[in-house]
Amino acid sequence: MEDMKKRKLGEASGDGETSSEEEMRSLLDPLPKPQLVHLLSKLGSQYPSIAEEIRSIASADPVHRKLFVRGLAWNTTSETLCAAFLMHGEIEEGAVIYDKATGKSRGYGFITYKNMESAHNALRAPSKMIDGRLAVCNLACEGLSGASTTHDLAQRKLYIGGLSPDITSEKLLDFFGKYGDIEEGSVAYDKDTNESRGFGFVTYKTVDAAKRAIDDPNKMLGGRNIIVKLADSHKGKLQQTQLPTAVVPMALPMAAAYQQPGNAHAGTLPVGYSYPQTVASYPASSFPSPPAPAPYQTQPQIHYAPVNLKKEPLGLPSAPMGFGGYPYYISKQ
Repeated sequence: MEDMKKRKLGEASGDGETSSEEEMRSLLDPLPKPQLVHLLSKLGSQYPSIAEEIRSIASADPVHRKLFVRGLAWNTTSETLCAAFLMHGEIEEGAVIYDKATGKSRGYGFITYKNMESAHNALRAPSKMIDGRLAVCNLACEGLSGASTTHDLAQRKLYIGGLSPDITSEKLLDFFGKYGDIEEGSVAYDKDTNESRGFGFVTYKTVDAAKRAIDDPNKMLGGRNIIVKLADSHKGKLQQTQLPTAVVPMALPMAAAYQQPGNAHAGTLPVGYSYPQTVASYPASSFPSPPAPAPYQTQPQIHYAPVNLKKEPLGLPSAPMGFGGYPYYISKQ
């Protein structure tokens, strides 16, 4: 009798838990994502068991374990990439991305750790020197630009011009490291020859460090006076040097075989001649327009007297007739 009562109480308590869970689901389902995140983070901070469950679920998702690495050298391989990040934990997968057409590196790759904690350790030091280039990593879910897409990025990224060919990325970063912590920086190299292109970029972590680098009058590196300015201002200058569409191109000398007016033109245009040419709109003049001409006065009609014309007979003139109805001919003298 007592066993039956206990069984009924257990069934009743089980039904109560099921209904309570269904009730919680019905309450949580219409809530927006920000409220759910706030609720779970609050519960996880108060109850260690809930926090452990949240960590377990998050670690199973690759979104918290996969890193995007940009700024790689053109000769960096997947092996050297994995070797640079192996210090933070066991790597599940790592690869450099190559162009399918040319077979050359595209300058970035991916690293996926087995544990979420290893990825977090790598993100504490996102900048790493790999094959002479300062590479930067961030979570792959943040996109290609990662954490650098901040509102003050334009005030922290500098363009460095006039570099000597023997200046490497290590020398560039060592020179500009005296102004502040560098987030990202490298010399620009040619993809085919892997030689320096004579310029580079340096991105500081703070705006004040970038200002100190610009304001310093001593800008001598590798025996050359270098150019240091904001990268956005250099980009705007390049855009201003382009030819506006409204400007009329200068006339170039025509080819020797150019056809003269009135003759048939050749099928191909002469060298240096572009057709049709873009003509700028005529600017509005500040001078007043001339007055409209007065209307032309009509002349009176002149009447002439009619002329009577003698009507000439049609056909050939007839010869004079003689006696008997025969024609009369006059002999020549």
